[in-house]
Amino acid sequence: MGMTNAVEQDSWTEIAVTVATKDIDVAGDIANMTVPYGIYIEDYSALEQETMEIAHIDLIEEELLKKDRTKGIIHIYINPEENPMESVSFIKERLDDIGVEHEITISDCKVEDWQNNWKQYFHPMPIGEKLLIRPVWIDDYDAQGRVVLDIEPGLAFGSGSHPTTRLCLETLEKYVNNDSTVLDIGCGSGILSVASLLLGAKTAFGVDIDSLAVKTAKENALQNGFGEDRFKVVQGNLSDKVSGKFSVVVANIVADIIMEFNTVVGDFLEDGGVYITGGIIESREDEVLFSFAQNGFEIIERFENNGWLVFALKKS
Repeated sequence: MGMTNAVEQDSWTEIAVTVATKDIDVAGDIANMTVPYGIYIEDYSALEQETMEIAHIDLIEEELLKKDRTKGIIHIYINPEENPMESVSFIKERLDDIGVEHEITISDCKVEDWQNNWKQYFHPMPIGEKLLIRPVWIDDYDAQGRVVLDIEPGLAFGSGSHPTTRLCLETLEKYVNNDSTVLDIGCGSGILSVASLLLGAKTAFGVDIDSLAVKTAKENALQNGFGEDRFKVVQGNLSDKVSGKFSVVVANIVADIIMEFNTVVGDFLEDGGVYITGGIIESREDEVLFSFAQNGFEIIERFENNGWLVFALKKS
């Protein structure tokens, strides 16, 4: 095991986000949501002032003085198997949303070039006790008795490799049975919904604000043999688009949005139902726990993988 880890560390993918100096803090906060282990920010805007304060001299290397001080670069390092495009699209959406101009590159190559080579990172992946996730272009595999989930990992959406997606899948395996009705909030590729159906759930209902996600989720469900009678997906927000109650509600998003959902999600949960949340970075745990308690949820189980947390909760 030691060996593979070392290899992975060497081949980390770097995402570089360049923004105007004034936007560096807000962009840094957004970038921090995508990785649990910190980011590195290059910002030379206060170079001369800081040097004077520290050294009381104005000797600064020529090279540094030539750096562009109107912009800063946020560096995010990510294991390529965690689908860096997922982070890129997350950051891009958030920055577009608040009107911050930015440029993103992946490992020194423009996003477009990288997109053509990403398939090499995906392999069939056993998850939990019962599932095997298979990228559709791989035919040579041994399912070893597992239920196979066929997926065409869209560049921007869950492929099952990210630690938080994997944790959610493992958690669903524990809580989904043949009577389950599942609500998947922020469903992305629909991977959690499709997995739930393969694990025996009667129906799954997905909702996402992104129209491309909705399209991808539909395709992924059909690819696995689930039509509209078993899986429905709609574009929009939870409160506008969803009605009824479900025995399992799953939300694999980010801490801030989970905390927003905590205020309303109880309305969609059957008595005795389970609410599974993922996408939470360890550094945000205290806030999220406070929000659970405030909104009447009690923790049944807490799971962790690589600094990411998933909770199974019930209404107290």
